[in-house]
Amino acid sequence: MTFPVAVVQFTAMPGRALENRARSLQLIENAAADGARVIVLPELAVSGYTLNPDDLAAAAEPLDGPTLAAWTAAAKRLGVVIAGGFCESDGDRLYNSALLVGPDGLLLHYRKLHLFDGEKLIFTPGDRGLTVATTPFGRIGLCVCYDLRFVEVMRALALQGAELIAVPTAWVRGFDKVDRDGDGLIGQARGAIVQANLNQVYIACASQGGEAGDIAFLGSSLVADPYGRILAGPLAQDTEAAAIAPMDPAIAQAALVRSERVKPREDRRTDVYGVTLGGRML
Repeated sequence: MTFPVAVVQFTAMPGRALENRARSLQLIENAAADGARVIVLPELAVSGYTLNPDDLAAAAEPLDGPTLAAWTAAAKRLGVVIAGGFCESDGDRLYNSALLVGPDGLLLHYRKLHLFDGEKLIFTPGDRGLTVATTPFGRIGLCVCYDLRFVEVMRALALQGAELIAVPTAWVRGFDKVDRDGDGLIGQARGAIVQANLNQVYIACASQGGEAGDIAFLGSSLVADPYGRILAGPLAQDTEAAAIAPMDPAIAQAALVRSERVKPREDRRTDVYGVTLGGRML
């Protein structure tokens, strides 16, 4: 079964949570009208990506707040699965969180594990681990932005059976010495593509683009397949658009066997090394 996956790149402006949420719903509608069945929105798509604690606190909401309700209603009405980021409040703590919702409601609730730079001054590190959900469109894992710089994240999701990893992002400068390599790819995009190949999974990264206050985003939203081929994107850094590409879970399964004697999952030396998650060896 083949179905389209959309990564939606837009600029969510800090201090405008109501407008950003409404904008996200319109973009979801547009992507679904273009045929997308899985729709990925950026990191902090409702609050806007900012390091201003007052703006984030004003936009923060509990898990069962208006964003979950709005995205779930859209997923049910349109028959799609939606992933996207929001600023979550839990008591006096803020989390850089993401949701995966489908027609029947919440599928995954994720809190960013690896906080980037100034995020460490505002957010609490994630505490919900790494899990995978079974959806009408295959098994989907979820992580956020800087999490991709830690190879154990995608490997743990892949070893739990993920066929697609949805990644809300707000890619900015600050990690790589140069913005782009010789092929014009930012380091974050290059890393995602390589890991898709090494883990035999599809990956869909939806970044913010343009500028919000004093933060300039790198855009580069893309979809790559389990062989490390770019299927859609990367989108230009100042573009607000959706990139759509086909996904087929059967291709993710086929990618596990590269030849009679090249089978990446089976070739792992688990007698020498391993990945543990919650005390369980994967």
